[in-house]
Amino acid sequence: MFSDKLRELRRDHHLTQAQLAEELGISPSAVGMYEQGRREPDNAFLVKLSSYFGISTDYLLDLPSQQEVTSMIDSFTRLLESHKELFYNGHPLT
Repeated sequence: MFSDKLRELRRDHHLTQAQLAEELGISPSAVGMYEQGRREPDNAFLVKLSSYFGISTDYLLDLPSQQEVTSMIDSFTRLLESHKELFYNGHPLT
């Protein structure tokens, strides 16, 4: 969840909400609202935040990496291939 990631990043970098707010050019209350999940970031803020911490926006949004997605697809493909008699709409799958 974004709010947890932001709080974790801020604490890992030993920053107060006020210090992070000053670095990003926003109010300390905005940082608090982001961390409490009462406010959602827009794209511009996500880009600014990811640039400041040197991380991807995917990490901030807790999105799986391309490698994880590929691995999940490969795993599902192997599972389907291991079942010989699968049917869709009454017809065997090939």
